[in-house]
Amino acid sequence: MQGILYEEPTVLQFALVTVVMGGWTAWRTGKSAAEGWSKYSTLIIYTLLLGVAIRFIHHALFNGSMLTLQYYIVDTVALLLFATAGYRYYRTKQMTNNYYWLYEKASPFSWRSK
Repeated sequence: MQGILYEEPTVLQFALVTVVMGGWTAWRTGKSAAEGWSKYSTLIIYTLLLGVAIRFIHHALFNGSMLTLQYYIVDTVALLLFATAGYRYYRTKQMTNNYYWLYEKASPFSWRSK
């Protein structure tokens, strides 16, 4: 998979920067967008910008390429998964807490009408 999904010499560097650091930041970005009642399209824009920041960290710390579209897309898709999960988790929490007479949790990521 090295060279296709990540350019680092080991998968550990990819996991550390993109999955751990980037994933946590993307989760918190999703949380912030949900708590601010922002639309999902706003979260996508934030995640695209976060993808640039993660590519810069790869470049600055591990001498990776900065402007490679392939790796930017891989990083951004991984970040978007975390951001969407955080967004849906906190939006479900909001909807079921603020409108408890209308909605109940169906799962940690969705709600249904009562």
